[in-house]
Amino acid sequence: MGRGAFWTHRKCRLEWTMGSECRQRHHGLKLGGEAKAEKLKGRSKLKLWMVRTTTTVLLWTCFLQLMALGETWGPRVLKGWSSCVTFSDSPLSVKQVTPSVEKIVLPPKRIYRNNGYVMVSCNGGLNQMRAAICDMVAIAKYLNVTLIVPELDKTSFWADPSEFQDIFDVDHFITSLRDEVRILKELPPRLKRRIKPGIAYSMPPVSWSNISYYQNQILPLIKKYKVVHFNRTDARLANNGLPSEIQKLRCRVNYAALRFTSQIEELGRRVIRILRQNGLFLVLHLRYEMDMLAFSGCTHGCTIEEVEELTRMRYAYPWWKEKVINSEVKRKDGLCPLTPEEIALILKALDIDHNIQVYIAAGEIYGGERRMSALSDAYPNVVRKELLLGPSDLRYFQNHSSQMAALDYMVSLESDIFVPTYDGNMAKVVEGHRRYLGFKKTIILDRKLLVELIDQYSNGTIGWDDFSSSVKAAHANRMGRPTRRAVIPDRPKEEDYFYANPQECLQQPDEPWTS
Repeated sequence: MGRGAFWTHRKCRLEWTMGSECRQRHHGLKLGGEAKAEKLKGRSKLKLWMVRTTTTVLLWTCFLQLMALGETWGPRVLKGWSSCVTFSDSPLSVKQVTPSVEKIVLPPKRIYRNNGYVMVSCNGGLNQMRAAICDMVAIAKYLNVTLIVPELDKTSFWADPSEFQDIFDVDHFITSLRDEVRILKELPPRLKRRIKPGIAYSMPPVSWSNISYYQNQILPLIKKYKVVHFNRTDARLANNGLPSEIQKLRCRVNYAALRFTSQIEELGRRVIRILRQNGLFLVLHLRYEMDMLAFSGCTHGCTIEEVEELTRMRYAYPWWKEKVINSEVKRKDGLCPLTPEEIALILKALDIDHNIQVYIAAGEIYGGERRMSALSDAYPNVVRKELLLGPSDLRYFQNHSSQMAALDYMVSLESDIFVPTYDGNMAKVVEGHRRYLGFKKTIILDRKLLVELIDQYSNGTIGWDDFSSSVKAAHANRMGRPTRRAVIPDRPKEEDYFYANPQECLQQPDEPWTS
């Protein structure tokens, strides 16, 4: 090889070697950059994965918290909101539920300048308190005040601890009347702090007062004290001489706003359904319990021991004012409840079918089976709620006389015939409610005349045919048909009770009104 060729070969090797080194250096740079890029890309993926994982965990946590919240507070806070999924008792079972929420259209709220607050403590039995609540709503509306949900009597003879919401649907009561008057379950907190228990201005309104009394005497007190407490409510509003809108509001409260709780309504409907399955039924409001006899002093047909027991009871209650009572004189004046033996004769005289069911709407009959035997012999289908229902159905009603009375009230309204043996509050209020429902048959007994006829028949002065025809003739116009309410000026206790015949609220009958 020549020298020129040698140097040419070395030059080429040198150039190739240098080029190779350049290529290696260049390739090394390229590999380093790609590694860094891959590393950065890996970190980005890790961050994205962590963000997604954290977000998923947070979303599931929120979802589970909301589900727990819905189960815990749903009935109170989220009422009316439908849930997407309903879980059954089994964790593996999921049921799709289509919610069916009944839309309730509420009346618009009445807007008025509030003159103050009225608190109410009712007194008496269920139906006396029922009428009083109607009166208090009407008074509150007229005075433009806010009514606090009434407190029920817990200190009377029956000692029933029931609260308003234990007997009546309190939410319905408030919302259904919101276009008439504002009703609250309790005083606003700012007033509760100012008015300590028992310190509020308390008073009993004057009985049988007209609306001007409340306007001129009571309203200034409410404006002065801001809160006034009525500690008695029986018969505190007149029967007559009131504006028609006041009378109609009393009816609206009584027949629409005062709805019993769902538990009472359900049980009452069950009793009615059982009775209806067996045919016609008559409700006998047999007011022959121990408290009634002790209070009234009516002891006809009682043994000597029973008379003594009733007398001791009358003296034991200081708020029963009348102590010395002549039972026979009172009976002849028609002021005593009829006995079970007397009512058996009267139902037979009126030709009431002996096969009809006779539902006893009352507490425990004084004297028990001994006194009930004549009625049971004449009408073998005598029943009570305790016979139609099981002990478990009534266990929540035991020692709650007002709730028991509410069941009897429902059954009385639906009966084919209603017969009260005494003109107490239940007899009067049910009579008026049955008129409102279409003048349903209610036999209003003339006790004074009946006692006279019964005594004549018992001593043989008249025979059965004369007795029966006289009873029928006396009651031909006392069957709950349309009549005008009797008005006796300045003697409201003796005139017809508004709630027994609320004529301002009744449908115009096909037949003429009678006096």
